[in-house]
Amino acid sequence: MPVVNINADIGESFGTWHKGNDPAVMPLINSANIACGMSAGDPTVMHETVALALRNGVSIGAHPGYNDIWGFGRRAMKMNPRDIEYLVAYQIGALMGIAAMHGAKVTHVKPHGALHNVGIVDPDVADAMARGVKGVDRDLIYVGLAHSHIEKAAHTHGLRFAVEGYIDRMYDDDGNITSRFNADAVHKDPAIAARQAVAMVVDKVIPTRGGKHIPVEVHSLCLHADEPTAEAVGRAARQALLDAGVELKTLPEMGF
Repeated sequence: MPVVNINADIGESFGTWHKGNDPAVMPLINSANIACGMSAGDPTVMHETVALALRNGVSIGAHPGYNDIWGFGRRAMKMNPRDIEYLVAYQIGALMGIAAMHGAKVTHVKPHGALHNVGIVDPDVADAMARGVKGVDRDLIYVGLAHSHIEKAAHTHGLRFAVEGYIDRMYDDDGNITSRFNADAVHKDPAIAARQAVAMVVDKVIPTRGGKHIPVEVHSLCLHADEPTAEAVGRAARQALLDAGVELKTLPEMGF
């Protein structure tokens, strides 16, 4: 029986500004990537999101990004790699503190937005992020794109690495996700997203915009909780995976 994890980037509200429908998305996933107050989120939102995850049996992960609330962490920033290392460690530590208040633990890390996208192609940034994760807790599961510098850096530093695929994102023919500057970058049709999820887990391929099918073995599938279509897309993908005989687990249960 195929096994996969469904994760979501979640807890991305800030102060009085509300983003996404976390109560509707949380029951659909197994692991939560919780914003840590730099690209999105704040201490109160982090507290509420951790509590929501625990009520739904969802494992907790840190979702560190650039210090860019205004740009939602989706704008690349030129930073010294050492500063990126500290930035990642700082955000993991912040979520660990909130989780400890609930008697819970942070068990994985997944970089957010532009920080993730830069790390995919920039080996210095990827290495800095891996150092930040390892420096806090080398047993944390590190989540990122297959065949990227993030994966290479994770292996170099001896981190447990979960290969991630995207339920709701278009892929280019080079295996990278399509830039959000393109109108078709996000799959909003639940049926299309569900077919892509099954293709990645059961057929072990990533369908691309050019009609290619890139071989891949994913451990975790990402849903973006900030999208207005997240609940419908997540529900369709989850059901399609279950109908295909796929077992769903939290990241700690995956046995990396």
